[in-house]
Amino acid sequence: MEALFFSENRRTFTEQMEPGELAVFLSGELLRKSADDDYPFHANRNFIYLTGIEQRDSILMLYKGDGETAEKLFILAPDAYAERWNGARIKPDEAERRSGIVDIAYSGEWQAYLAEMVRKHDIRSIYLDIDHQKGRRNWNGADWMKQYLETGYPEAEIKNSLPILKKMRLIKKPCEIEALEQAERITKAGIVAMMESSKPGMYEYQYKAEYDYALAQHGVLEPGFASIISAGKNNFCIHYDSYRGQAQDGDMVLNDVGVRWDYMVSDVSRGWPCNGRYTDRQRLLYECAYRTSQHMFGLLKPGIPMMDVDKMIREYNFKQLKEAGVCDSYDEIGTYMWHGGAHHIGFDVHDMVSARDAVTAPGMVFCVDVGIYHEEWGIGFRLEDNCLITEEGCRNLSADIPRTIEEIEAVMR
Repeated sequence: MEALFFSENRRTFTEQMEPGELAVFLSGELLRKSADDDYPFHANRNFIYLTGIEQRDSILMLYKGDGETAEKLFILAPDAYAERWNGARIKPDEAERRSGIVDIAYSGEWQAYLAEMVRKHDIRSIYLDIDHQKGRRNWNGADWMKQYLETGYPEAEIKNSLPILKKMRLIKKPCEIEALEQAERITKAGIVAMMESSKPGMYEYQYKAEYDYALAQHGVLEPGFASIISAGKNNFCIHYDSYRGQAQDGDMVLNDVGVRWDYMVSDVSRGWPCNGRYTDRQRLLYECAYRTSQHMFGLLKPGIPMMDVDKMIREYNFKQLKEAGVCDSYDEIGTYMWHGGAHHIGFDVHDMVSARDAVTAPGMVFCVDVGIYHEEWGIGFRLEDNCLITEEGCRNLSADIPRTIEEIEAVMR
């Protein structure tokens, strides 16, 4: 992404603010694993969306006044000893090139700047990126910042910036689509590598090794999210990530994988028999999923309520399963379809967007995910592709990744 992308995002956010408001965003902190070892740092996605900066302990502040705005970025100060151990820290000139922010200071200065802004501009409310899930702590720093502000500036109202950002991230810009297209090409390389190497007796971690190796050849050193690669009975764990199982002759291999390229994450699922040839039952179920997917890509266009997309997938797939003699009543569909069929992708694989009450519009990108799990037959898989809504209809961004039975069997020949 170019600096202009991040600058435009900050401008759009600031336009939603009222005069006399301040917004504070944090990149996040290191999370200790054990002893002196930390988990790999993963910067807050909203912070990156506004700055293009992935360094820990960084802070962005946006101010809106009467006819004026201000933005200031705080980054870690140089530390020769720390950098010897952990690598070079981003310098102010580099941060400016990445983010388009001119006013840059070091992290130790943010408290004084905050105090000055509140005093000078009589700040009435402060936005924080508050993102809570029940029972799970958020490590992006918004919680401790909220406590700090409530203690030090009790007169200021705390507002949540997340609703604004979720609306902003719903529609992708051309540079985001370009990044996704490259992610899809690399995802294809990884999936095809698994298909080509597949054989009975292969362990799931060997499939994963083929996938990871293919990604590394394109400069992608880790997948966009924890890869789901399973075989046989393990396919019936939706978010499986143990990689210890072994594909037996006749087993289906399920993969749900993606690539992060320039911050954008693809999410593609394919299912194939480890021996390269679908059995009659595998073929029967896969064709149901494929026809459902094709139906959706022929139907999706601007103006459809997003809440209806998942329902449309379930209802059409039920018709296919009923015609195939798998089930008789729609009441039974939950036996074979265990999860939703559409979620947005972007800076997160389950993108943080405001989609519940939205209608499909050009620039939206979401998954068309058709999963079928027939435990009695021992067959579980999903066919998942990435749908871009266009002015005229839609485009399958992952269509080039082998998805028909004929295409998959040809690759595995």
